Amino acid sequence: MRVALLTYSTKPRGGVVHTLALAEALAGLGVDVTVWTLGRGGDGGFFRAVDPRVAVRVVPFEASDSESVGDRILRSISALGEAFDPADYDVVHAQDCISANAVRGTPYVRTVHHLDTFTTPELAACHERAIVEPAAHVCVSAAVAAEVRAGWGFSPTVIPNGVDAARFASADAGDPAGLGRYVLAVGGIEPRKGSIALLEAYARLARPDVTLVIAGGETLFDYRDYRARWEARARELGVEPVVLGPVDHDALPSLMASAAVFAFPSTKEGFGLAAMEALAAGVPVVTSDLPVLREVFGTAVRYAADVPALAVALTDALDHGADPDAGRALAARYTWNAAARAHLDFYRRFRGVRRGPASSMRD
Repeated sequence: MRVALLTYSTKPRGGVVHTLALAEALAGLGVDVTVWTLGRGGDGGFFRAVDPRVAVRVVPFEASDSESVGDRILRSISALGEAFDPADYDVVHAQDCISANAVRGTPYVRTVHHLDTFTTPELAACHERAIVEPAAHVCVSAAVAAEVRAGWGFSPTVIPNGVDAARFASADAGDPAGLGRYVLAVGGIEPRKGSIALLEAYARLARPDVTLVIAGGETLFDYRDYRARWEARARELGVEPVVLGPVDHDALPSLMASAAVFAFPSTKEGFGLAAMEALAAGVPVVTSDLPVLREVFGTAVRYAADVPALAVALTDALDHGADPDAGRALAARYTWNAAARAHLDFYRRFRGVRRGPASSMRD
């Protein structure tokens, strides 16, 4: 079986991490897999080495600071669409709205990692088409599948993420970056990650011995206005977080394992892969109180519904920690091999009914 997995970036965002790990696990099952992506700023490959059994096709894409987000999205769709030929594959599987819009015109699978609300017209249209037009849908959690069902009437197949638990469980804990004791958040500074709420909760801690550290943040979207508000709020609160930006793939496990607490105050999530990696590293985790995170994490993390509760939960985690064995056991349950086997079964069913978007695997 020839499978194309498509994603929008070479950077270590959650959907990209998912795409590469799934591709490698599928290749391990004997599937002929090619990953297609956009390479911005001269990127010729992904943020990490990829199993040589997986073919990689990087489509050059030069971003411009002068263009709007809408124009950038439209150019991204066009560039990937012009380079990709679906006729070469038995299954075409898009992982985001950009890649889904790029493969329009052929029956394809779409993984809906999470749902979002956009005000940019081009983004809103991209998001809508990427839900309405696929011939079949996959979600990484039942909570997101329920949102898709409620909003559009489709019944996605639920296939949870995998986690490279051993990579984080074996990481050295210490102080690799000379940060002392710290609360870590991964994903950059953006609205969906609850970055301003985390700032405000951290300020309430009044713990000068604990640093707030933010890692990651590469994205196609333009969050400069939100970043400016975040920086202004940090000054108002009198706090000085450490912003690391993108962290090298090999350095991330140790950075994660060395954290006193992992903070995950997202407003939207599909699974919570970074938080699950933190559990695999044996680190206490505090998350937003979202249905999807309740589904995935159960009693393994602390939940917070607002800024005061987030501050209380962070304080409790700093003072009392958590049972690392319980978190590691949960993370170890989610394997990429199991995810790949479920996808392969799904692809076989999809090929059996593949006659076009109107006669698809929808209810």
